[in-house]
Amino acid sequence: MFHRRYLAAAVASVMMLTGMLAAAPAAARDYLQCVPFARAESGVEIRGNAKTWWSQAAGTYARGEEPRKGAVMAFAGTGGMPLGHVAVVKKIVSDREILIDHANWSPINGRRGQIERNVRVVDVSSAGDWSMVRVWYAPIGDLGLRANPVQGFIYSDGAPDASDKAPSFKAPVWAQNDWKPGNGLEFVAASLGQ
Repeated sequence: MFHRRYLAAAVASVMMLTGMLAAAPAAARDYLQCVPFARAESGVEIRGNAKTWWSQAAGTYARGEEPRKGAVMAFAGTGGMPLGHVAVVKKIVSDREILIDHANWSPINGRRGQIERNVRVVDVSSAGDWSMVRVWYAPIGDLGLRANPVQGFIYSDGAPDASDKAPSFKAPVWAQNDWKPGNGLEFVAASLGQ
């Protein structure tokens, strides 16, 4: 009888431990870190903490200060972000604004480890060199309050080329000399249908 109680307790302990270990991969599946996400999205085959990607890319991938579509944006480690961060550039909006895709930045519905797509990033560096940025932060519905240091951009397919540079400024249609209020209104009305 004495041995049966100990055997039953041991079996119960093993079953409980097995249940806990089996549940851990399920929880991990729902939590995505920035590094595996950026690696899968960009094709840049670097491993390790995000803050090490910039130095690891030297000699293997072209690196630079200009964002371009498909490049990995490598954030430096800081007190608030000690392991750094990596994200993938999806679109160049202007010479001081881009859209990125990344994981594990904003808690969404109270959960970290989520993927965010088409996230606004603004260059706030005084030199306009992308060394300091502010990133959209979902919980406040605006750019984050802190500026984040960026080491640079890692290009997965070689050196940056001119075709992916930020577009030059073009004046909006209403600033052109021949534009008057109402110009083009017939196209807008026609597009609305009957």
